[in-house]
Amino acid sequence: MVQAARSGIQNIAEGSMASGTSKKMEMKLTNVARASLEELRRDYEDFLRQRGFGIWLLRDPRRADLIARRPENANAVALWVKEQHLKQKNGRDGPDRQSMKSTRSISDPVEAVAANAALTLIAVASSLLDRQLAAQAAAFEKEGGFTERLHRIRTARRGT
Repeated sequence: MVQAARSGIQNIAEGSMASGTSKKMEMKLTNVARASLEELRRDYEDFLRQRGFGIWLLRDPRRADLIARRPENANAVALWVKEQHLKQKNGRDGPDRQSMKSTRSISDPVEAVAANAALTLIAVASSLLDRQLAAQAAAFEKEGGFTERLHRIRTARRGT
């Protein structure tokens, strides 16, 4: 799971660095990053299923709350997870059964809240990468890659 997460981050960075010289490589690396996040998503879902914990549905209010919070780092996510777990434990703002695919109880253990938070953030990152890939493809189709742009410049300078 750590390797998939690191791979996603590294490929986003490498794709960004390659964007100036190769749109094709930028798209390839962004797609590899997207695939790494998909692998990580499946790992978290397996973690939850194997322990009998529920997977939050899209309409679960905790997802919306986490997304609205826009945590800036892992510590902010960890703090949010602790807050959610305490709310549930104390019987305030816990999930209703209809917002869960499956559940053992209304109050999730902290590891289930953390895994679902990770799934929520992976979904956000995946959505952003999907939009980035679409924009990269449109730019490549419109402008071509580095070689095509160089050819256009050279041809224009020659006047042919």
